[in-house]
Amino acid sequence: MLAAMNTPSPALPRTGSPLGAPLGSSRLTELDWLRVIAFALLILYHSGMFYVSWDWHVKSPRLVPALEAWMLWLNPWRMSLLFVISGAATALMAQRAERPGALLATRSQRLLLPLLFGMAVIVPPQAYLEVVEKLHYSGSYLDFLKLYFQAYHGFCRGDDCLALPTWNHLWFLPYLWTYTVLVLLALMLPGGRRVLAHPAWGRLVADGRLLWVPWLVFALLRQHLLERFPTTHDLLHDGYQHGVYAAMFLLGFALFGSRDDRHGAWAAARRWRWAALLGYIAVQGLSEAIRSAWRQAHGEDFPDALLMALRALNAGKQWLPIVAVMGFGRQWFADRDSPMLRWLTLAVFPFYLVHQTVTVIAGHLLAPLHWPLALEAFALVAITALGCLLAALVAMRVNALRPWMGLGPSGRSAPLDPLAPSKRKRRKAKSPAPCGTGLSDSSY
Repeated sequence: MLAAMNTPSPALPRTGSPLGAPLGSSRLTELDWLRVIAFALLILYHSGMFYVSWDWHVKSPRLVPALEAWMLWLNPWRMSLLFVISGAATALMAQRAERPGALLATRSQRLLLPLLFGMAVIVPPQAYLEVVEKLHYSGSYLDFLKLYFQAYHGFCRGDDCLALPTWNHLWFLPYLWTYTVLVLLALMLPGGRRVLAHPAWGRLVADGRLLWVPWLVFALLRQHLLERFPTTHDLLHDGYQHGVYAAMFLLGFALFGSRDDRHGAWAAARRWRWAALLGYIAVQGLSEAIRSAWRQAHGEDFPDALLMALRALNAGKQWLPIVAVMGFGRQWFADRDSPMLRWLTLAVFPFYLVHQTVTVIAGHLLAPLHWPLALEAFALVAITALGCLLAALVAMRVNALRPWMGLGPSGRSAPLDPLAPSKRKRRKAKSPAPCGTGLSDSSY
């Protein structure tokens, strides 16, 4: 597979003009790179969760509050980026699929089988160590598993009870599957494809509107849904996050999901990437300055007008970094293919499935050793990375395990799976893709 793809494909235009014709594949290597980088950041973020004061499954006895300031720069957009990438990847698959129904069946298998396997095998150690650390549970792991599969709800601290079984960090999969189903069903409706290809999407990104029109949408969502629907990662009771993530998925699907950049979104993101980055830095700094000044003078009682202003600013923290990342991704990674990228794009789904469990187990085992903090943190990240690598290698080599770890049958993989990779078609010879993900969104 890798040998057949060693030769780089021709470079894509970098002038902001639409991309050239497909080069034998619907892949966009910038999406592959961004997906790999996004999941690498997720691994680092969850390693950081072991050391900050925010609630998580297990905690280090030596907290590092300084980490929180850095993690807050990632928190508003890290998961949204994955939904944008997934939306774009789904659009590329839909363009190649003969029937949306067949693609829906394929996507359901690729997303739901790993979810079931994860909830049954991968996630239980996280829940077990959580009740051991937080509730001093003394039963064995096998004793806990019996309760886990009996849907026991008696592990409680006050009104906060652990619902079993749980999907913890795997909440991304049912959310992604839901949005995929809705979009593919829309494509089956009369005129569905025309709506998603309508020129109005192009007007959305013209003249700098890519920077502020989606920002306005997310500001309205924050203003009207955030306080009413706190983040739960419960598929049926998470109204605000569904609004955000479904919008991100749809924007990725409609704006960034074409190789010819039919709406000009890639070119616009590339053009405005520095403005988006500097705008994000300014918005983040202004938001933190306003909150800090008000707290020092008046405490936590924010008036409604100030809350509205903060929510509008914080919506920029959700969208501007997305534009910046997509723009720099186009600038740096367009058609930058390599054997390493193709392997990582294949491995990233198994990495995602197992990384948090490895981090939780490693953190729980490292803490009693009392190593120097820097050494312990390095070991935590290294063990997580090695555990992910081992899981991916095993999944790739054990055919019976592949579908449960998000991989296609041996020797092939679905093109541009939102989590697992794509594979360029071989050309014939001439005769011939927290709960456990971290801090919940603030109330503003």
